[in-house]
Amino acid sequence: MPTWLSWNSLCRPDWPRTQKSTCLCLPSAGIKDVEDAESWYGRSMPKERADAIVKLIESQIQTNKILVPWPPIEDSPQINIMDIYMASPSVYIADDMVSTQRACGLALAKLSHENDRVIVLDSDTKNFNFSDIFKKEHPERFIQCYIAEQNMVNVALGCATRDRTIAFACTFAAFFTRAFDQIRVGAISQININLIGCHCGVSTGDDNPYHMALEDLAMFRAIPNCIVFYPSDAISTEHAVYLAANSKEMCFIRTSQAETAVIYTTKETFQIGQAKVVRQSDNDTVIVIGAGVTLHEALVAADELSKEDISIRVIDLFTIKPLDIATIISNAKATGGRIITVEDHYPEGGIGGAVCAAVSMEPNIVVHQLAVMDVPQSGRCNEALDVSGISSRHIIMAVKCILMN
Repeated sequence: MPTWLSWNSLCRPDWPRTQKSTCLCLPSAGIKDVEDAESWYGRSMPKERADAIVKLIESQIQTNKILVPWPPIEDSPQINIMDIYMASPSVYIADDMVSTQRACGLALAKLSHENDRVIVLDSDTKNFNFSDIFKKEHPERFIQCYIAEQNMVNVALGCATRDRTIAFACTFAAFFTRAFDQIRVGAISQININLIGCHCGVSTGDDNPYHMALEDLAMFRAIPNCIVFYPSDAISTEHAVYLAANSKEMCFIRTSQAETAVIYTTKETFQIGQAKVVRQSDNDTVIVIGAGVTLHEALVAADELSKEDISIRVIDLFTIKPLDIATIISNAKATGGRIITVEDHYPEGGIGGAVCAAVSMEPNIVVHQLAVMDVPQSGRCNEALDVSGISSRHIIMAVKCILMN
């Protein structure tokens, strides 16, 4: 393996330095007593040897010309990739059954009519995440990266550099784990790309566990300055897409394969970091917090519990990061400090962990977490939710248990 030396390790003390120069590494080939030597990787060169090495490098330059690059020509046309909105209102009506995966694909195609800088990248999953809708309408703005998620994220980062495009990269959410290094480097570089992950959780159903993303929330919550959307119906999904398009930060949108009912009206407004209280009364004794498919399970549980004169408050988080801490705490205090979180995700790093951290300094608030506790099995959506302990039946049991205690 070749040895690499940092550029700053070879700089003379009188040379100007910048923060960017610290990231530059030079190969040690041809440097006596350093090339192929042990324990030199990333080490600073002793001051007394730096001058000799710089002279050696200078002696290898085979030209008398001053090696100063020409400044770049700024001839790119002015473009605008901000203040983008959907070209037309949502067409969904209450109780329409639409998967958030399909709603996301439709939203991308719709957004592309508003701004010609919207591009979509795919990793050969376009018929699952519905990015093929975008491809049919704008093939010149669709980039097929095939089954190479690391490359896809790198291409998206390149496309979004210097704010020239609004890039959406789509694949199974589980497959983004392959590109974690590229994602974290993109976040460190403060490049705005939008990542859409489909096939989330056990609600994916008949697909095998390899395709079920159950650790994606933990991964993206750990990425600095990354906004994590988790819409629960077609209308909130559409809002997530255009909010991501207008954000200057990296965004992840988590979508599901299961068809779920439209619960919001076309007049509903959404903001990053703002949760929605979708069911409440003055008699509520417990809060159930969910997102995506589990929000609908919570609403079913609320209907069943109301038949037994038990009222629960249901909150849709919409964004897992940033979290609407104020809404969670204020509603918890109004309902006796009892919170149940339910998520189609492993317990580590998911919704439950985020809520626990949010209320950790608040007295008299108890959080009970429902999450997927084991490696899932293939099966129908409803069966998979029930076997994994996150169905409406398990929510009802948890509500009764927390009230008894």
